[in-house]
Amino acid sequence: MKAQNCVFLSALTMACPFLRDVVDEEALVLRRAFRRERVFRDRLDPLAFPDDHLYERYRFSADGIRYLCRLLGPRIKHRTARSHALSVEQMVCVALRFFASGAFLYSVGDAEQLNKATICRTIRSVCLAIKALADVFISFPGHRRLCDMKEEFYRIAVDCTHIRIKAPSGAHEADFVNRKSFHSINVQMVCNADCVISNVVVKWPGSVHDSRIFRASEIYQCLSQGEFSGVLLGDRGYGCQPFLLTPFTDPQEAQQAYNHAHARTRARVEMTFGLLKARFHCLHKLRVNPVRACDITVACAVLHNVACLRKERAPRVPPAMDWDNPAIFPDDDSGRLLRDQYVLNYFS
Repeated sequence: MKAQNCVFLSALTMACPFLRDVVDEEALVLRRAFRRERVFRDRLDPLAFPDDHLYERYRFSADGIRYLCRLLGPRIKHRTARSHALSVEQMVCVALRFFASGAFLYSVGDAEQLNKATICRTIRSVCLAIKALADVFISFPGHRRLCDMKEEFYRIAVDCTHIRIKAPSGAHEADFVNRKSFHSINVQMVCNADCVISNVVVKWPGSVHDSRIFRASEIYQCLSQGEFSGVLLGDRGYGCQPFLLTPFTDPQEAQQAYNHAHARTRARVEMTFGLLKARFHCLHKLRVNPVRACDITVACAVLHNVACLRKERAPRVPPAMDWDNPAIFPDDDSGRLLRDQYVLNYFS
């Protein structure tokens, strides 16, 4: 009886097409019959549409997308065309659609006729390639001579904005809850008069105060050591420094004129935040872990600068949210003296 069972199991092993190790040819034929045929969908050329169509979906014109393809191609191009690999143009457009819409990955995949796994890998690859160019496109004090920038914008503004993220797992989840009671990363940016970002710090959780981020930044060290001339403008959440001027808390007549000029000049950084989030809707909420959220934010900042430098169409900017951060560091005496000197020389 045992011998008969062994013979039966051996025959079953050889003939069954659903086992991993099949040695019977008939079973192999059956396996091929049951195997689902792979379907390669015909993907449209994403650049074969007018600029209005492309801008609505990718936030760049056809020329702008071609420029990004030339820029990123050496970093993201597949080595072979196996399995109908995506072209550079398709990979760039997939990432741009995600950045522009902020939709779920499966929604981006449905729009681009790709599966979710391909969308996820493509976005990550393009995001890291763009992030690698941050030092090229984000440079303080800027890409032009300092004297030329001061003629247009005597001082440059600094501020922070919160990028909402999903609640991260782990012991440090509470660190990402900001004063508005939602999870975020707090991003510091410095911009010029053209709303071009010249410095970005993306690594702090939402609970960290703006002025603490500034004091821990490389730009603070450079300014405090006198490596750059001129001063920055900041809101009342920062302590007044010789290189960072803030508005008066209870201004008098001449100080009110200073505060008005200060607010008009510093409004450029608020407009930059608005442009960045209106251009790339994914920054309204990122459904990724904090590390990837930081990578995507830097990539969007680089793309924003590329769009500004190439004069791409700017989106409408909604009103900005006023966070009204209270100061946690006192004003520096030399900063107050310099601010009073500005009021005496220009606003009295």
